[in-house]
Amino acid sequence: MSAQKPQEFSIAVSRFAPAVPAASADRGYLLTRHGKLDYARRTLVMGILNITPDSFYDGGRRIDPNRAIADGAAMVEAGAEVIDIGGESTRPGARPVSEDEEIERVLPVVRGLRRQVRIPISIDTYKSTVARHALDAGADIVNDISALRFDPDMVSLVAEEQVPVVLMHMQGTPRTMQSEPRYDDVVGEVRDFLAARLDEAMEKGVAAEAIIIDPGIGFGKTLEHNLALLRGLPVLAALGQPILVGASRKTFIGKILAVEPEERLEGSLAAAVAAVLAGANIIRAHDARETLRAVRVADAIRFGATA
Repeated sequence: MSAQKPQEFSIAVSRFAPAVPAASADRGYLLTRHGKLDYARRTLVMGILNITPDSFYDGGRRIDPNRAIADGAAMVEAGAEVIDIGGESTRPGARPVSEDEEIERVLPVVRGLRRQVRIPISIDTYKSTVARHALDAGADIVNDISALRFDPDMVSLVAEEQVPVVLMHMQGTPRTMQSEPRYDDVVGEVRDFLAARLDEAMEKGVAAEAIIIDPGIGFGKTLEHNLALLRGLPVLAALGQPILVGASRKTFIGKILAVEPEERLEGSLAAAVAAVLAGANIIRAHDARETLRAVRVADAIRFGATA
């Protein structure tokens, strides 16, 4: 599929009437158990803390919980407003891990980091049992790459606990998602998927003001699909929910620059700035300090220098 031209998106927004109330983005903040995340006139940075041996960029670096906790605290010191902790790699072709193994990886880090920082902590999982343990240990947000599809108990957990949740688009599963992903209209199809998941979540008791949407950059998308989605964020913004974008060091950046993950910082910052200027509210990134600086400049352009 060829990517849509940038000028087409201002027209495309009007073609998609929001299927859900535009409550969350309009209010400009999210309430969590450990503070309010205010994105009304600034973009938030979510630091990535992978507790895995096989993540595509930082796998194996934080198997020691003490190292992971120290790295998370350093991200907060650098300016990250949220830390996203994950115990299962979701890179293309990654193998699933058991609930017990995932819990064993993440719980010491959630507990230890909660003792050291006062900002919200996100748990990156699609398993309700893992999410419940993490929330009990001090996490505040559930980041579900399946948009509450893979585990039927996840939506009721989020509704009962009244915590914010990230609903992400993915075509297929981590093991299959990059096997020839196809779309007739990637922006429209991702928008329709997220609208349907929003409706489903709210019908089952999740508050609209607690839902974040994520187009799933790199999750069942080609290079052109990813670029179209970054240009097409205004279409997703019409849903009325805050938008999270995670493009940090991903393969599409490597394809553009012909570099490995270790050399994708500048490309990641460029993608982050583009996402902010297109309407993103949260940027998920491996490099908190550098991303925060790039985002602050983009915010000054987007909102004004005094924002």
